[in-house]
Amino acid sequence: MREETLLAFDFGEKKIGIAIGNTLTRHARPLEIIMSERRDARFGRIEQLLQEWQPQRVIVGLALDSDGGDQPATLRCRRFANQLHGRFGLDVTLVDERGSSMEAQRLLGSHAADDAMAAAVILQRYLDALPQV
Repeated sequence: MREETLLAFDFGEKKIGIAIGNTLTRHARPLEIIMSERRDARFGRIEQLLQEWQPQRVIVGLALDSDGGDQPATLRCRRFANQLHGRFGLDVTLVDERGSSMEAQRLLGSHAADDAMAAAVILQRYLDALPQV
């Protein structure tokens, strides 16, 4: 497996948590939270991050219900993933995000803004599932 830089997104209608990691270290860390509700501002900031970090792939958390089925947010996550692929031509992988916010709050030790940490949890799940070389 070749080394890849990865950005991960915990998509929400009001906030988007972002994390970074790579396949060499297999470690994810929170990066930032985009707070704007305006689509153009969100994608403008995402474009800046993509230019800065040059990821080969992006990971998007997929909101599922407790049984693993679709819920209203599932379609929004899929649409966001499709927009990332269409606008920036990047490979996009969807990863089950169930429980990521609770895990993020546990890691932070608080109920503070956890979106970036939730993105790191999602990305770490992806990295942990990669085959060992």
